[in-house]
Amino acid sequence: MALTGFVLVLSFLFTFSVFSQTVISYDRPPARGTISLMNDQDSISPQQVHISVVGQDKMRITWITEDETPATVDYGTTQGSNEFSATGTTSSYRYLVYKSGQIHDVVIGPLKPNTVYFYRCGSDSQRQFSFKTPPAGFPIKFAVVGDLGQTEWTNSTLQHIAASNYDMLLLPGDLSYADLIQPRWDSFGRIVEPLASQRPWMVTQGNHEIEKIPLLHSDSFTSYNARWRMPFEESGSDSNLYYSFEVAGVHVIMLGSYTDFESDSAQYMWLQADLAKIDRNRTPWIVVLIHAPWYNSNTAHQGEYESEDMKKVMEELLYGARVDIVFAGHVHAYERFTNVYDGKVDGCGPVHITIGDGGNREGLASKYIDPKPEISLFREASFGHGQFEVVNASHATWEWHRNDDDQSIMADTVWLKSHSSNPACKM
Repeated sequence: MALTGFVLVLSFLFTFSVFSQTVISYDRPPARGTISLMNDQDSISPQQVHISVVGQDKMRITWITEDETPATVDYGTTQGSNEFSATGTTSSYRYLVYKSGQIHDVVIGPLKPNTVYFYRCGSDSQRQFSFKTPPAGFPIKFAVVGDLGQTEWTNSTLQHIAASNYDMLLLPGDLSYADLIQPRWDSFGRIVEPLASQRPWMVTQGNHEIEKIPLLHSDSFTSYNARWRMPFEESGSDSNLYYSFEVAGVHVIMLGSYTDFESDSAQYMWLQADLAKIDRNRTPWIVVLIHAPWYNSNTAHQGEYESEDMKKVMEELLYGARVDIVFAGHVHAYERFTNVYDGKVDGCGPVHITIGDGGNREGLASKYIDPKPEISLFREASFGHGQFEVVNASHATWEWHRNDDDQSIMADTVWLKSHSSNPACKM
C-alpha cells in the first residue's frame, strides 16, 4: 500500500477532478474534521475485514494484508473452533503510483440462519472475528446509511448503528470519499471493520466511487470493484454495479446510478428480468437502492442526469412491480416522501427516502425548496441513519435517527404496509 509519490500527483488531479464534476450550487456548513485510521497490524494480519451475503446461506469474507498470505478462512459455531475451512482468491490493483495490499475474498458456507459464527482469516491465528447470520424469516432489521465518509460525524453514526442491534446494513453509495487518494480507502476499511466484520454490509456505488481520470486512469470504479465485491453473479447480473439478493422475505435490488441505465442498456434489461422473477409469496417486500434520488426537494443536486433521466427510464418498471421503498443518498440530508409515482401521490407507488447524511466531509445540504412539495412529508438537514424493521409480510417500521450532540435521537418514524398485502395494488 505504498504512498510514495502519490501526493505529488494529486495537486494536478484534484484541480482536474473539481472541474470535471458537476458544479455544486449551494453553500455547505462546516463539517466535523476528517479522521484517518492507520494500520497497527503486522504485515500478515487481516485488516479492513468486511462481510456480505452470497445467496441464501453463504457469506463472503473480504480482508486485506500487507504481504501475501493464504486466502483461507477457518470458522465454526464455538469460539476458538476450526470446524470448517474454506479457500478463496487473492487479488490486488494499481491506481497510478498506488498499489493496493493483498485483497482476499473467501466465500464460506452453508451457514445456519440467525447463528453466531467465529472465524479467522489467513495465517494469523491471533485475530478472531465473529458475525451473526441474518434470520431466515421475519422480523429482520436493516440499518440504512448513505454518504458515510470518514469524519467525526461518521464515528458518531457508526456508534449509533452499533447500538441498534441490526441484522444487515444497506448503503446506497458514497462509501469512503477517497476521491482519488487511495490510502483513504484503506483508512475507511479500518474505520468500518468493527461493524462490517460482524454483520453483512450490502452496498452500491455513488459518484465518489467513480475515480476515473481521463488520459491518466481510464477505468471507473477500480477501487470500489476490487474492495467491495457484491454477489452480482448470483442474480444474473454482469456487473458489480447492479445486483439483487433475497433475505428473510425481502427482495433487495441495488441499482447503479453511474453506469448505463437507458432502455437498451444491460442494466435495464437485467432489472426487467429480475423484477419478473420475484415471487411475492416468498418475498412480499421489495426494496430498491440507488444513489442519486429520483425525488428531492433540497436545492442540492437538482436537475442531474443520473436522477431525472434514470427516473424517466426506470420508474415505470418499479411501479409496475409494486416496489415498496426506494432508498437514495447523494443529497447530504434526510427526506421522506409519501407513496409516489410520476410526481404525484399514488398509494401503489414506492415510498422514496433520501438518507445521504451518514457523515461525509463535505457537510450538510441545508437549503430546501420552498414551499415544501405535497409529496414530501419530512425533511431535515442533519447527520444520522435509518432503521428499517420488517415485522411481517404486511407491516414494517421506519425510523430516522438524528445525530444530535452525539445522541441518537429518533426524529421521524412511520409504519409502512407492503403493496403485496394491499388488494388495491394487485396487478
